Amino acid sequence: MPDLHTTYLGLRLRTPIVASPGPYTGDVDRIAELCDAGVSAIVLPSLFEEEIEHETFEIDRLHTLHRDSFGEATTFLPEWPDYENVPDRYLDLVERAKGRADVPVIASLNGNNIGGWLRYASLLEDAGADAVELNLYTVAADPMIGGVDLEAEQLELVAMVADHVSVPVAVKISPYYTSLAAFLMELQQTGASGVVMFNRFYAPDLDLETLDVEPRISLSTSGELRLPLRWIGIAREFLSLSIAASTGVHTGFDTVKLLLAGADVTMTTSSLLVNGPGHIATIEQELVAWMTEHEYESVAQMRGAARRDATADPNAYERANYIGNLTTYTSRFLQTH
Repeated sequence: MPDLHTTYLGLRLRTPIVASPGPYTGDVDRIAELCDAGVSAIVLPSLFEEEIEHETFEIDRLHTLHRDSFGEATTFLPEWPDYENVPDRYLDLVERAKGRADVPVIASLNGNNIGGWLRYASLLEDAGADAVELNLYTVAADPMIGGVDLEAEQLELVAMVADHVSVPVAVKISPYYTSLAAFLMELQQTGASGVVMFNRFYAPDLDLETLDVEPRISLSTSGELRLPLRWIGIAREFLSLSIAASTGVHTGFDTVKLLLAGADVTMTTSSLLVNGPGHIATIEQELVAWMTEHEYESVAQMRGAARRDATADPNAYERANYIGNLTTYTSRFLQTH
């Protein structure tokens, strides 16, 4: 039996298979099912600062809605004794998940100002989270803010959070940086313990009848793992922090590819939504079968075996791959027509 143990964010995990944020990791009963199926860690859905701000605004609105009403009225204000706000509910989820899971529980935080990041990161640590994942989900749509300024702001934020809490901090990023390799190097210097590649933006759609912009959520496919595969394969040689691969992980063979590129763990959500929590066991079985067939004794032995600087043609991760694909496809097309 190959040794599947790996280390992520300084946490020793039984396997490299992690459940990433989604409906299942937000439900304590489902978390228990994931643990029974053999998941090695749980990443909870994000606590969004916008949710907190919206709720605060609504509470304030309710308090002022009837300020000019009859002074002796006693029923205009909501009852408060049993009221739980967004942070309370999320912290309760962290505590209950820790009580049900026998694996590390990683809390996720998506904020929009430094004060909020620091405050809620501390609360998540106090609630028992084994690590905090900072979700840098932002669309750079303001033409007055340049890439250098935006990246500097994000790096400062990560550095402050990493210094503010004692648990490990992972950073979930998008692939959309002017120089992703340089940003990763700077991210490593902030004190972050790991990086998750990549955040999957949910692009809007248009209703052709109403012309309304509507949100659309589509599940990932295995084909989408090529983007994190490329960048993990490139970055592994110069990054010492933990690397998690996210997006497109549906099978044990997807996990194999990403581990060979240099990932420490692989994260999956869409495959669980399609196949259920028990699919974790299937991914593990496929991983073990491949390792056994190819005589790998451990995940540590295979990690990074196919990263850029370990391959016969390092340029294959870059432009040579593009040229080769075009040439090969053109040849096939001409031969069949």
